[in-house]
Amino acid sequence: MSHPAPTKPAYSLKNPAIAKLKLARDLTGPGAAKNTRHYEIDLCGTGLEFLPGDSLAVLPTNDPKLVDLLLGALGFSGNEEVPNPKGGNYSIRQALTETYSITEVDNKLIKALAEKAGNSDLATLTTPERKDDLKNYLWGRDVVDIVQGEPGVKFEPVEFVGLMRKLLIRLYSISSSLRAFPDQVHLTIATVRYESHGRLRGGVCSTFLADRVDNNTPLPTFIKAGMGFRLPEPTEETPIIMCGPGTGIAPFRSFLQERQVTGAKGKAWLLFGEINRATCFFYENEWEGYLADGTLHKLDTAFSRDQAQKLYVQHRMLENSRSIYDWLEQGAIFYVCGDASRMATDVDNALREIVAKEGGKSPEQVNEYMEALKAAKRYRRDVY
Repeated sequence: MSHPAPTKPAYSLKNPAIAKLKLARDLTGPGAAKNTRHYEIDLCGTGLEFLPGDSLAVLPTNDPKLVDLLLGALGFSGNEEVPNPKGGNYSIRQALTETYSITEVDNKLIKALAEKAGNSDLATLTTPERKDDLKNYLWGRDVVDIVQGEPGVKFEPVEFVGLMRKLLIRLYSISSSLRAFPDQVHLTIATVRYESHGRLRGGVCSTFLADRVDNNTPLPTFIKAGMGFRLPEPTEETPIIMCGPGTGIAPFRSFLQERQVTGAKGKAWLLFGEINRATCFFYENEWEGYLADGTLHKLDTAFSRDQAQKLYVQHRMLENSRSIYDWLEQGAIFYVCGDASRMATDVDNALREIVAKEGGKSPEQVNEYMEALKAAKRYRRDVY
């Protein structure tokens, strides 16, 4: 009698795989403006599989010091019991550490505070017409700031957690290939740290990984498929252009590892940008190796502060205007990964300028060309 093949576990937020940190090291050198780190996570026993272009979801916990600060502001001991969404009760300290976001403020909390304090100005901040005022008020503030702003207001523990947002997963572009590193997943993450309103603060997940995770810490994770961010088949001659400033380099490290293992045919061009070469040239030796063995055909870098005039990846694109257009005309896929607010717009504008100049096209024809690239899935963006 034949038995059906066992199905692979379907991991999700409600049923994450539990992985462990294998290795962490700095990618930035001494004196760097910010700290960027390389993480290697052990997937042994999880059955997790992924493709280049996928992301890893990580569910962090909150900084215990921030939890203590919030408990103090609320006048709680931390031992008070509140309902656990998974069933039963647990301490409010555990709830604020594992379940609720204490860095993002929900409008429900502001409304409740305003009502209890009789603060009409605070109450109007949550109205639609004051959306921008609310955004400005909340910039650089967390739940602790909001609670401390109305010191006379008291909450019951159960009431308070009902006004909180849930702690969400963080998604990171995977920077390794499973073919190159079986049972591992690599991440490339900038540790977010800053000062605001007189207090040092940090990104929830980036500081969780940098400061509070060791080789024994359970890491709840699952894979989020990056369906629109895929390599062409290795047998295809399709050229690829990869634009990844900063931690946007992550998926392209995965791409190049995969291309090396599979002996991909099409030529590859990498554009990378950071603050300066001396402290921020992430994975430099790897790119040199890929250039030497033909996995990578062209590498252009833009280190913004290494000269008087700031230099970014879009400037390198414009310097290589003719070559980029020629590659596109040969059927290249153009990938861009990284900051959505400025970089992706600047890269898009540079691409349009290149098409206009080298293709001799009018603004309308440029729009048509760009729309055709998108329709053919030859302009792929993973921006955040």
